[in-house]
Amino acid sequence: MAYLGKGPVNGSFENQTLTADGSTTTFTLTHTVGSSSAIIVSVSSVIQQPEVAYNISGGGTQIVFSAAPASGETIFLIYLGTAFDAGTLLATGTITGQTALTSGIQGADTFLVYDNSAAALRKLTLSNLVIGATELSSAAADDDMLLIYDTSDTEIKKIQKTNIARTLTYTNRSYTGDGSTTAFTVTNGVQQDGVIVTENGVVQKPGTDYGISGTTLTINGGAPASGVRLQIRELPF
Repeated sequence: MAYLGKGPVNGSFENQTLTADGSTTTFTLTHTVGSSSAIIVSVSSVIQQPEVAYNISGGGTQIVFSAAPASGETIFLIYLGTAFDAGTLLATGTITGQTALTSGIQGADTFLVYDNSAAALRKLTLSNLVIGATELSSAAADDDMLLIYDTSDTEIKKIQKTNIARTLTYTNRSYTGDGSTTAFTVTNGVQQDGVIVTENGVVQKPGTDYGISGTTLTINGGAPASGVRLQIRELPF
């Protein structure tokens, strides 16, 4: 029969013949397949049902029958398709299979990216993955989310703004002068510029009228007179 234009092209499928011995259930395939449905299997011309009569194992390199075919029976396989080997990744390994991730992405996990500049596949760790950044033009709303790296779980997590707000606390201390005491207790770590000191309501100058060392605030130039109200307000730090 003549055709106008290009004639039809017929494809071809790889096949394999095996002979059963009555005891063997596992046979090696000549081609690697991606699933049990990628081959047609017949035993003595009877088509076998995938994943019932047989399954695939060994990363697609073996066929395993649920029951050993009888001795002398001919097993005929037609390959509908073969598995594709993705090749070398950064010259350090190959992709041999796919398994769904069942938990959160970890900080040490890697992604596959195609580097256009080098025309090659490369791996990228989660901690180095930055897709882009756009400046927030207004104050973050309370329900906005921030990304943080949780060092205890070694993974990136999201946190709502309201969960990172720090409650500011002020510590107020009241003393009464006795004409001799110059040292008064404050919280350890507070700095002289981090407190407001007043004597009878008159604000004192840090570094000049008083100084702080450890947990002790010392009044310079003499003790507050007897009955003077000394107020120390520690600012958050």
